[in-house]
Amino acid sequence: MSFTYKRLDKNNAAVLLVDHQAGLLSLVRDIDPDKFKNNVLALADLAKYFQLPTILTTSFENGPNGPLMPELKALFPDAPYIARPGNINAWDNEDFVKAVKATGKKQLIIAGVVTEVCVAFPALSALEEDFDVFVVTDASGTFTDIARQSAWERMTAAGAQLMNWFAVACELHRDWRNDVEGLATLLSNHIPDYRNLITSYDALTKK
Repeated sequence: MSFTYKRLDKNNAAVLLVDHQAGLLSLVRDIDPDKFKNNVLALADLAKYFQLPTILTTSFENGPNGPLMPELKALFPDAPYIARPGNINAWDNEDFVKAVKATGKKQLIIAGVVTEVCVAFPALSALEEDFDVFVVTDASGTFTDIARQSAWERMTAAGAQLMNWFAVACELHRDWRNDVEGLATLLSNHIPDYRNLITSYDALTKK
């Protein structure tokens, strides 16, 4: 069987943060809440670091789903922000699709709450329109492991690639020599063990 390794390209990728809303965040049970928030912010920080076009969207935020995480609004004050009035699938919202296509990017890095709906539905819709889709598994959450696994299988069967935010950062960066300090800082800010590694390295190399 032939295989083509489609790797992330920082010059051809956009980030879609879908429905990381206060009400929906309370439904996430497959990842520890503190770890989940850290993962979402890590994805947001890497989007900023690599200067990737980023689109924020919410669903029915005036209802029980609640407002977007304030940290995301603060990180992306000038990003397209699509408050969907009721569309469950973000791809059913014309303004959202226009914003995605306006980036001119063919690789979409998607994360959201909940995985089997807010992530899977637009991921499948984007795949149908020939985008390459990369789902950030640890910045997406849902009720149970069963729900998560069924969503992952549905998306991978359609052609989506599953990655965690650490792998996304490394694949975009490609080579440590591009910016050792920048990548090390990004990773250290969100992985305590990695911060220890860098602290040890600094101590050894700066004697």
